[in-house]
Amino acid sequence: MIKEVKFIKSSPDTKSCPEGNEPEYAFVGRSNVGKSSLINYLTGNKKLAKTSGTPGVTKLINHFMVDDLWYLVDLPGYGYAKIAKSVRSKFDKLIKDYLLQRKTLVCLFQLIDCRHEPQRNDLDFITWLGQNGVPFVLCFTKTDKLSSNELQKSLKTYKNVLLKQWESLPKIFITSTTSNRGKEEILTFIEETNKLLKTGSSK
Repeated sequence: MIKEVKFIKSSPDTKSCPEGNEPEYAFVGRSNVGKSSLINYLTGNKKLAKTSGTPGVTKLINHFMVDDLWYLVDLPGYGYAKIAKSVRSKFDKLIKDYLLQRKTLVCLFQLIDCRHEPQRNDLDFITWLGQNGVPFVLCFTKTDKLSSNELQKSLKTYKNVLLKQWESLPKIFITSTTSNRGKEEILTFIEETNKLLKTGSSK
């Protein structure tokens, strides 16, 4: 579905991000959630986003232009305990400044590793998104690591925890870069959202 992806720039802060009105879809999650692998899977380019066994590789806001229509934005990960607290704070500020200030942001893909119980830093971040009115969807990664029953149990646990705070749940995507799951659904969602934006702006 994607024909061309071009790296545009890496930015140390929101003010340095590319100018223009193209819609942006950003990806964020805890370090080692599989964000870079998912981005490479969605774009069909294994070398687009840097993947590493060491969390915390992404340190800047990375913009990729997709088919000259929209930006895919790779944000730094959060919550990696083995880096200095001052560095974690810097990453958190970079992410939150972007989410609050970037007017062309259409939707944030919040990545969740399905193998783990709901993590406090994920839940806190989701709460922050809701409190600040940031549009987001949930994207569960590494689903091939669980059996079908285990995955359903994990999703049910997460939904039950979220429903303690939320009246309704955000849209949820189930992904796996190993078993090729979720790509079509995510790209269709982006395509349809862009169509709605175009229709709205033409009225």
